[in-house]
Amino acid sequence: MGRAFGYLGPGFITGASDDDPSGIATYAQAGAQFGYGMLWTLAFTLPLMTAVQEASARIGLVTNKGLASIIRKRYGAGFVVSTAVLLGIANTINVGADIAGMAAAARLLVPVPPAILATGFAVVILALELFVGYDRYTSILKWLALALLAYPLVAILASVPWRTVLVSTVVPHISLDTGFVFVLTAVLGTTISPYLFFWEAAQEVEDVTHLKQTGRRVSKTRLARRMRVDNAAGMVVSNVIGWFLIVVAAAVLNAHGVTNVGSAADAAKALAPLVHSFPHSGFIASAIFAAGIIGLGALAVPVLAGSASYAFAEALGWRRGLDRKVVEAPRFYAVIVVAIVVGLAITFTGVDPIRLLVWSAVINGVVAAPMVVVIGRIAADGALMGKHRSGRVANVLITVTAIAMGLCAVATIVGLFLTH
Repeated sequence: MGRAFGYLGPGFITGASDDDPSGIATYAQAGAQFGYGMLWTLAFTLPLMTAVQEASARIGLVTNKGLASIIRKRYGAGFVVSTAVLLGIANTINVGADIAGMAAAARLLVPVPPAILATGFAVVILALELFVGYDRYTSILKWLALALLAYPLVAILASVPWRTVLVSTVVPHISLDTGFVFVLTAVLGTTISPYLFFWEAAQEVEDVTHLKQTGRRVSKTRLARRMRVDNAAGMVVSNVIGWFLIVVAAAVLNAHGVTNVGSAADAAKALAPLVHSFPHSGFIASAIFAAGIIGLGALAVPVLAGSASYAFAEALGWRRGLDRKVVEAPRFYAVIVVAIVVGLAITFTGVDPIRLLVWSAVINGVVAAPMVVVIGRIAADGALMGKHRSGRVANVLITVTAIAMGLCAVATIVGLFLTH
């Protein structure tokens, strides 16, 4: 299995990062609040997110430039800087939410104040990214992502009405209730997140650059084929795990009257059926939950901060790349430091970590809609992409993605305005 993990590239990292603490909290809330009613969203978003992420990766692979560089060339510096600022704000809030979620999860195991835990996680992540290198420590974090396999195991052990689950997966349930629209936008936002677009494109560029430096000659067609398989695998893993998270939350939490995941302890209770017959089962469930949250948070926070940094560096023409040392790209790493430090500061505001995680997903959902439109136009440009431009199916999927996310974003904003 270790050798197989070695073949997994940007697509898998992107998919694993998508099931970050924000994703886990959002899917858990969806299952607890609406039961199996939102399972269809994971089947609906799988082809959509696969098409958008593949388009983003293909742009980086074919042009050997990041998304922000291409957007700047086509739409001007003002547009791309505005986009980078929006991305930076959304990502920084998400960083804060993930760090807070990691601290809340660790608090289940050790009696240490959340502020100290959050600070410790932020310092360790920064130190690893700045001085060890992202590639080296993600090889370890990939294994921590296996903690998510606990959710499929719980689904097997728990009393799940599988016929209802299958029907709910293929038959959409839609409500105009403000709460439903809010959580729907959160699910779309945590599944199809703007930071993933920039991240996967940038990582494809770095992969191509590394191949050139090693003297290996590989055709773009062959690289595109590898990218497509890697990307599809990452998106399938991401959505399957998200689907199981909703199933488990519905079967364990909603079925027992828990309709609001208000704390990390509430979310950890979803794993109780896995260890109910063991001594200290509550602690074991909390430990498994904490391992998943902490491992995926440590994997996602550098992706969040890094994607914002790539966007700014490409927009402003800075030297960039996680393969470079700090002294070689100081401004690039400075953005990463600022994003993580400001994100850490957010955790000291006293906002409930689980609520913050869900809100960060909603913000991503609002920001994603216009970005999907831009990516779709670029990926379909034959003059830029040549034979690797998006085909008809991909164009349709990307258009559906933009419309769906745009409608949800507008409905959420209107709903929040009316309720206040």
